[in-house]
Amino acid sequence: MSRLLIIGAGGFARETAQAVRDAGDLELLGHLDDNAVLHGTEVDGVPVLGGCDLVHGLPGARVVICVGNPGDYAARARLVRRLGLPADRYATVIHPTAAVSATSEVGPGSVLLAHCVLTAAVRVGAHVAVMPHVVLTHDDVVEDFATIASGARLGGGARLQRGAYVGSGALVREGTAVGAWSLIGMGSTVLGDVPPGEVWVGSPARRLRRAAAPALDELATRTMGEPVT
Repeated sequence: MSRLLIIGAGGFARETAQAVRDAGDLELLGHLDDNAVLHGTEVDGVPVLGGCDLVHGLPGARVVICVGNPGDYAARARLVRRLGLPADRYATVIHPTAAVSATSEVGPGSVLLAHCVLTAAVRVGAHVAVMPHVVLTHDDVVEDFATIASGARLGGGARLQRGAYVGSGALVREGTAVGAWSLIGMGSTVLGDVPPGEVWVGSPARRLRRAAAPALDELATRTMGEPVT
């Protein structure tokens, strides 16, 4: 059985730890978190072993990065770049209640929590966070570092570009694209394409403002062509 380190010790990391326990196919070693106050403590019975860079001292362990929130949903991308691990170090965590069709693909470092559904020919990239009760329908594409919060639904052929964040309960119309590092507010209804680096809210969703600085910084990094693992 492969051993696993979860980077992060917040809510998403705790949910992932529970998914690992429920699946029973990985041995969970503990959390790594840069918050020194947590070092040597336990979170839901799982030890916090130390800072994130300890991952280099445990080369035989698989890794999944479980950080980020609506205020800074670019955190996973920064950590992946900082740690510089090869793709084969990253595990993919799928809760046993998730329904993933045989024609769908899920990339390394991604997490699918309880009762997610991937219906047919769905492509999920690397380091994607898919929260409980998300439905991805035929031919959806979810690019690297995207986050889909609980209960969101994507119509067929929708595309979430790199780092996009879709809030809880949001609906994305079929064939629609949400631009890189844009954020869709919870409960919003997206009926048309959303440009990169913007926040859209409401039903139908409309532009509210530019995205926050961490997301715009990540968008600029990618635009300038800097390689991101």
